[in-house]
Amino acid sequence: MHLEIITPDKKVFAGEANAVTLPGTEGQFQVLNRHAPLVSTLGKGDVVVEAGGVKQSYLIDGGVVEVLNNQVLVLAEAVL
Repeated sequence: MHLEIITPDKKVFAGEANAVTLPGTEGQFQVLNRHAPLVSTLGKGDVVVEAGGVKQSYLIDGGVVEVLNNQVLVLAEAVL
């Protein structure tokens, strides 16, 4: 799936990912390839990106996520 993590200041990440773990306001959840469409609010916490067996983590300060057509768009308030 294609993932983008964007803040008001810059694009933090853009590329392919196998899985993304997100800090939802109601709890942590994971998005995998071909996930059903979804829109959710995000709280402060780690966005963990798994790509090619490597995990990267970004600490965000809230935001929203949209999952549609195997594309994940994370609009974060800030990356801390």
